[in-house]
Amino acid sequence: MVYKTSGVCSSAISFEIDNEGKVRDVKFQGGCSGNTQGVAALVEGMDAAEAVKRLEGIRCGFRPTSCPDQLAKALKGALNA
Repeated sequence: MVYKTSGVCSSAISFEIDNEGKVRDVKFQGGCSGNTQGVAALVEGMDAAEAVKRLEGIRCGFRPTSCPDQLAKALKGALNA
């Protein structure tokens, strides 16, 4: 799945949720490379619903969202699809 982000430096996030509900193959397009690689590595193999709980609502400075929050939105959308 590819999610087009909004309000952050990254332009999109690609990811998969496997048959067991685990997050796989997270890749951010753009954004702060070290941070996005770190977030992607941390959620790899994590239950998607747990990742949403942990990441949802994280802000980037004064912005109302962040790359982790956008990933939470993407995962939440995929889970509800």
